[in-house]
Amino acid sequence: MADSWATRRGDSGQRAGDSGQRTDGSGQRTDGRGGLGTDLHLDLPPGGGSGVRVGLIRALRDAVRSGRLAPGTRLPSSRSLATDLGIARNTVADAYGELVAEGWLTARQGSGTRVAERVVPPEPAPPRTLPATAARPTYDLRPGEPDVSAFPRTAWLSAARRALIAAPNDAFGYGHPAGRPELRRVLADYLARARGVRAAPERIVVCAGFVQGLALLSKVREKAGHREVAVESYGLDAHWNVMRGAGLRTVPLPVDPQGARTAELDRSAGLRNVLLTPAHQFPIGVPLDPDRRAAVVDWASRVGGLVLEDDYDGEFRYDRQPVGALQGLDPEHVVYLGTASKSLAPALRLAWMVVPDHLMDDLLALKRTGEWESGRLDQLTLAEFIDSGAYDRHVRGMRMRYRRRRDQLVAALAERAPRVRVTGIAAGLHAVLQLPPGTEQSVVRGAAWQGLALDGLSRYRYRDEQGQKQRQELAGHPDALVFAYGTAPDHAFAGALEALCRVLP
Repeated sequence: MADSWATRRGDSGQRAGDSGQRTDGSGQRTDGRGGLGTDLHLDLPPGGGSGVRVGLIRALRDAVRSGRLAPGTRLPSSRSLATDLGIARNTVADAYGELVAEGWLTARQGSGTRVAERVVPPEPAPPRTLPATAARPTYDLRPGEPDVSAFPRTAWLSAARRALIAAPNDAFGYGHPAGRPELRRVLADYLARARGVRAAPERIVVCAGFVQGLALLSKVREKAGHREVAVESYGLDAHWNVMRGAGLRTVPLPVDPQGARTAELDRSAGLRNVLLTPAHQFPIGVPLDPDRRAAVVDWASRVGGLVLEDDYDGEFRYDRQPVGALQGLDPEHVVYLGTASKSLAPALRLAWMVVPDHLMDDLLALKRTGEWESGRLDQLTLAEFIDSGAYDRHVRGMRMRYRRRRDQLVAALAERAPRVRVTGIAAGLHAVLQLPPGTEQSVVRGAAWQGLALDGLSRYRYRDEQGQKQRQELAGHPDALVFAYGTAPDHAFAGALEALCRVLP
């Protein structure tokens, strides 16, 4: 089929220079309101004769049937369409006439030819060959997202407007692979103030989400020959798989109620990388013990290793003083990774790394090689959002909101499910609900019947490359639920809590 384009005009056949059409300075045809005409795409068969007329009728009929030409749409005049398609005017007129007779089009004096105002039945759907997908749960309380309904739309829009007005011209180009300097400067100030990070703007790299930053670091370490990485024995398989995909071999590091057992890093002689969530271990929900923080920094300095610090939920704490970033203890051996996914929304795709000097050249060289960039205008908006104080206000407001939900959860369980112990609630957006032995899977299944999507703690136990779970279970609570109280919007939380209490033992 040969593709042809026909210009759709607002008159019924007048040419440029007539009363309904005129040209601009470049010779472009415009309608009476000064706007350029739009295009109508039609697929016509090659050749001529009656085949062109039949092909034109079929193309127009298909465009109307599919909804691409909506009811009431005005078509070009027969003269205009014929000129644009390079065919005889009579061919177009005959095609229009036949489609009017069939009821697909209408033609009225002074109104031109339009798509008829009628309901076109859709094409019959092909028979289903795949099983239907599972019903969407009424309440999805698996961890991974904040309450996205609380995104500060008005404040973000105001920041975007100010950022766009003040943006220099080079902000609309490709820019530096490390990210916009405005955001890197603001982040350096904010991270030093709020998280105890030691960073100059030149050591910050902006990336499109935490996972992208982890992938970049993994590729750099693999290229340098450091092909093993220790990971906490409870965590996210998505992170383990990203590192494996970059060529690293993951080694489980046992976790207990004091966090990762960092003293065991010395057991693997060739190990030079470790991924940790020291501020709020995911999913157990405990901060890394101070002695273990010191031990991992000592290990990294002694062997020339690298700690990848995932500052998971670092900004959301309730009953304790904030735990500063591990990076502050040794900026040359710890990479700090933060993200706006939990504090604002995952849709922004904005994260950042604070990188030691000796990694910057290799990291930026890799970042230049592919589609690793974040949106420049979103970076400018976030910079303005933080610089104006709106980010701090939003985080403080969300901290109060999440704390209220956490308190509701604790109170409801004390009244309705006293056998269930709640842990990991001093910070973060989720809690661990310890269950009687042997009940985890039955509770998860029962929750699904109540329209409640929940994860058991075993979902986050380390799996090797073949998907086999490690044998070690966490002492004290092998059966538990991971309940993300920060995910549901406020209006739905009471219903979700009621559904949870109905299924707990």
